[in-house]
Amino acid sequence: MRNSRSRLAALTATASAAVLAGVLIATGAGSTAQAAPERSAPKTTTVVKSKTVDKLAAKPTIVLVHGAFADSSGWNDVIARLTKQGFPVLAFSNPLRGPVSDGEYLRQFLSTIPGNIVLVGHSYGGAVITNAAAGNPNVKALVYVAAYAPEEGESVAAANELGGGHTDVTKHLVIRPFPGAAEGDADAFIDPKWFHQLFAQDLKRSVTAPMAVSQRPGALAALGLPSGPAAWKTIKSWFLVAKQDRIIPPQAERAMAKRAGAKTVVINSSHVAMMSHPKVVTNLIRQAATR
Repeated sequence: MRNSRSRLAALTATASAAVLAGVLIATGAGSTAQAAPERSAPKTTTVVKSKTVDKLAAKPTIVLVHGAFADSSGWNDVIARLTKQGFPVLAFSNPLRGPVSDGEYLRQFLSTIPGNIVLVGHSYGGAVITNAAAGNPNVKALVYVAAYAPEEGESVAAANELGGGHTDVTKHLVIRPFPGAAEGDADAFIDPKWFHQLFAQDLKRSVTAPMAVSQRPGALAALGLPSGPAAWKTIKSWFLVAKQDRIIPPQAERAMAKRAGAKTVVINSSHVAMMSHPKVVTNLIRQAATR
């Protein structure tokens, strides 16, 4: 009997141990080291940089400055080409009062433009960019299109005499007063009868006729006022000489380009090369902007 009871107790103990072991295994309580929780793979963010965006961001702003007897519309074809190539473009309205004062006006205008700048001047606009860019670290290049690039202290009238050339434009001016003008000063227009022949003889008369009656005048004083410090002494420059220019003698343009050490192209054009040869002018500006 005692042996039977002993065997029964042993069987009961074995069964209890088995049940307990099963419970422990099921709950994991019997493990001395639990498995580490599964970690998810770290998330990665891929930044795709657009080459197009980078190139646009790197391109300088092209600021176009017109001269006397014209307005910013003369740049229209050049603006369209530069914009198509991805350049930001602004056309400055030139006051046409004097190279130093107009240069200061442009200098303040430039202070609102972030990043690098290429300044482009036509005719008297060249004298204005020469003054405005001096000491401005954002201006990386100067482009003169049939323009004045005066030395410090030199007037536009004096620059016209460089190289021994001559122009008849002063013989065909219409003079009109303006409020606040100093004694002897007035606004000067090219006589509309002579506008095509002197200013833009390689354009169609259907184009120059409205230009003649809508021209922006320049103050007579602007011709004789001395220019300020010359930016072309410290900033690289490009120069387009117009061989058939009847406003600025081509000889004077060559002399100014040489004096400035400018990279120069010479084309068979009237004074308004940006209108009669917009592709050539655009290419010159692009060279200056991407050098």
